[in-house]
Amino acid sequence: MKNVLKYLLIVSVVLGAGSCKQRELNTRVSNTTGWNYFDQKTTNFEAREGVGNANPVGMVQIQGGSFTVGEKDEFLTAPRNNETRTVTASHFFMDKYEVTNLNWNEYLHWMEFVFGDVAPELVDKVRPDHTVWREDLAYNDPYEQNYFDHPAFSFYPIVGITWEQAMDYCQWRTDRVNEMTLISAGALEIPNFQGLREEVEEAGKEEWEAEHDGYEMTPFERPSDEDPEQTVTMYRPSYEWIRDKFVFNTAKYQQDDSYVPAYGRRPKLDSYGATRKAQIADGLFVTGYRLPTEMEWEFAAYAPVAGEDGVPVEGKIYPWSGYHPRDMTKRDLGMMQANFVRGRGDMMGVSGALNDRYVITAPVDAFYPNDFGLYNMAGNVNEWVMDVYRETTFQEASEYNSFRGNIYSRPVRDADGKYSIDSLGRIRITWESKDDKRDVRDGDAASSFATDFPIIGDTTGFANLQNYKNDPTDVLAPKISKRTRVYKGGSWADRIYWLNPSTRRYMDQDKASDKIGFRCAMTALGDQIPGTPVERK
Repeated sequence: MKNVLKYLLIVSVVLGAGSCKQRELNTRVSNTTGWNYFDQKTTNFEAREGVGNANPVGMVQIQGGSFTVGEKDEFLTAPRNNETRTVTASHFFMDKYEVTNLNWNEYLHWMEFVFGDVAPELVDKVRPDHTVWREDLAYNDPYEQNYFDHPAFSFYPIVGITWEQAMDYCQWRTDRVNEMTLISAGALEIPNFQGLREEVEEAGKEEWEAEHDGYEMTPFERPSDEDPEQTVTMYRPSYEWIRDKFVFNTAKYQQDDSYVPAYGRRPKLDSYGATRKAQIADGLFVTGYRLPTEMEWEFAAYAPVAGEDGVPVEGKIYPWSGYHPRDMTKRDLGMMQANFVRGRGDMMGVSGALNDRYVITAPVDAFYPNDFGLYNMAGNVNEWVMDVYRETTFQEASEYNSFRGNIYSRPVRDADGKYSIDSLGRIRITWESKDDKRDVRDGDAASSFATDFPIIGDTTGFANLQNYKNDPTDVLAPKISKRTRVYKGGSWADRIYWLNPSTRRYMDQDKASDKIGFRCAMTALGDQIPGTPVERK
């Protein structure tokens, strides 16, 4: 082994000597103090570079840049809520496909396996709303009964998911990816999932509790092995044990030094050979899956890639090249380029010459991708984005990385300084009213008071807006709140107007629809996406 390392060292020196001038900024010696890095004779500072989310699972690199956000066509009856302006997007990553039923079933299965026996209410919060397919004057029962569960729809986009559920999925996905990364790096071992369902008799209960930091086992009844008509009391690890010690959570692992997963930690070694947990500086953790911001989504949909002259094509109406909903290439001339409604009652064209081929949703890899390699950025399903909706956001937002919805939070600690944990084992967060920026500069005074309650208190004016509750039956009352989220993209049930990526619609974050799905995004760290447009095959 030593000979191999010696050989590699000689080769690296030879290659380095024959290459161009080395960069002055490096991770061998400080350019400001002259002290060596990784020197065990000194403080042994560990310097790193070039680490980041090179290839997040399932994502496409999106090279940032400036572009014109906002309306790309004129419709006299359209809402004026997307005025044009030039903004700049940073580099980021975006899911190649919309999240599928299969993806969501994987999530649901994990929740059922881990929490099903001890906290079924957490599993129920994950389930999609099958009733979104109900329509009073349509026979959609087969979709309600089969769309989510039947393998025929495995690669169709998940629907019936609220904004809140989508955000929880992003967190779960982040934790599972980081957990697998740490396992691959030797910082964790593969969890003993079967141990979650370990059953012991009452005698074993006391021994188990004595060995596990005072956690209690949970009793449950099951049929007796000797007489199935009789029940016996058994015990399994409690919900608190599973939550606190078994379920990996990225923030808890990074911030809580006392937290050690119960499934066998193999700590990473530092340069001294001492053990420690993996750190952010090791570059192992992904930044975090999340919903894209509205600006990121619109940028990714239009894919404004510059041509040979260095100038991007502006004024595109749809995500695909050209300005026509039908394909203009010789091979697929006349075929629709997205899944949408062509006209009243025309969901997919005429038998024998089908245009988009799908009555409802389509598989997430149907149709051609746009110039960034993203599928179905128009049609199929609308997609949730992170932003809180305000009509004037486009007029007020920042010139780069525009976003409405910031809440500057902090972790919750108890009197002893320990982190408070929520029902899913995550560190609780809190914030003060001044740190909630969802309403900042929204240009609409009326949006600062609630509308979902009966009339209470002074209704004679706006002198006391914070305590004012409006009549929900008043059709002229504002319905926008801090919980109103943007969705974009158009769906299988929408007219072509909504396929324009600049169009905006909104719905409360705890509501779901058969026309809304989502895909995830992730912030890129540093200048790590050179990026080239994806050629259409």
